[in-house]
This record gives sequence, C-alpha cells and structure tokens, in this order.
Amino acid sequence: MSTFAPEPVFEEPWHAQLFALTVHLNETGRFDWPDWAARFSETLKRHGLERELNGGDDYFNAWLETLEALLADSGEAGDGERVRMRQAWEQAYLSTPHGQPVHLSD
Repeated sequence: MSTFAPEPVFEEPWHAQLFALTVHLNETGRFDWPDWAARFSETLKRHGLERELNGGDDYFNAWLETLEALLADSGEAGDGERVRMRQAWEQAYLSTPHGQPVHLSD
C-alpha cells in the first residue's frame, strides 16, 4: 500500500473547470468532439512552434483559445459576449480575497 498522495490531475483549478466546461458543452451538443480535437491540435501546433508547451498554463491557454474560437465560429458566443464574460471573471477574481473561491455576481 502506497503512503504518498497521488499528484493532482490538473495543476490549477481553472484547468479542471475549463476541461469540465468543454466536456459539458460537447455532451450537450454544442460541438462535435472530432472537430474540437482537430482545432485543438492545430492550436497546439501553432503554439508549439513558438515555444515548448509544458502541459500547464500554456496548454490550457491554448485550450481556452480553441474553445473561444470554436464557440465564436459556431455562433454560440459572440465577441461581445466573450469580452463581457472575461471582464466579469476578471472583476470577480480581483475582488475575491486570496484563498477564497471566485464567484461571479448575479
């Protein structure tokens, strides 16, 4: 029996949240997974040419970029909506005390 704790699957909570959101959007029919995978692969290739990806923030920033582009291309989330949501999350993050969960206000 092992006496050490397993390493977390995700480096940061937002990585897990982004992954879960992407899976949820796929499961609810917002996009086709093979299309997602092809787009993500292209984003990784494009980012990988500039620098080596570490599987952490670089990887999930590429993931987020791909998801935002896919939602924009499909008409699911326009530029204005994405900008407003990003600003709302930034404001929530900046106004949340360190170590506390970040929540969007209603």
